[in-house]
Amino acid sequence: MSMFNDRVFGVLMIVLAVAYGWGATQFPEPFGGAEAVGPETFPYLLAVVLGLSSLYMVVRPDPDNAWPWSRTGVELIIALVVLVLYAALLQPLGFILATLLAVGTLCWRMGAPPVKAFIVGGISGVVVFLIFNFALDLPLPLGVLSFLEVG
Repeated sequence: MSMFNDRVFGVLMIVLAVAYGWGATQFPEPFGGAEAVGPETFPYLLAVVLGLSSLYMVVRPDPDNAWPWSRTGVELIIALVVLVLYAALLQPLGFILATLLAVGTLCWRMGAPPVKAFIVGGISGVVVFLIFNFALDLPLPLGVLSFLEVG
């Protein structure tokens, strides 16, 4: 039965890869004309990797795969809920606070002491925010921290 689960999951992920790749084709052409590396490059790459990985799952499923309905299954559900909440809270709370909460919670669930986990979450949020906003010139939402906005 577990080989069937892998195959079904693989087929669903192939559908997702195709949809994701198609979605990347819908990006408007960048200002100044087409570029070798444009906004669609990374989604194309992800779609190809996802498609190939999923195809492998369909062709060579794991015969010993059992769904983890014990503590591991609960942890997977918690991680999924954290990521969905992260996506929902990204705009209202802002990138830094949402990342602090998501990374901190996930680190804590993986066994880190709570204080250290949330310190890592805060540092991660600030560092990635600074890299995106200043080094890459790709603004991320500040949310409730919008009073910190520079120029």
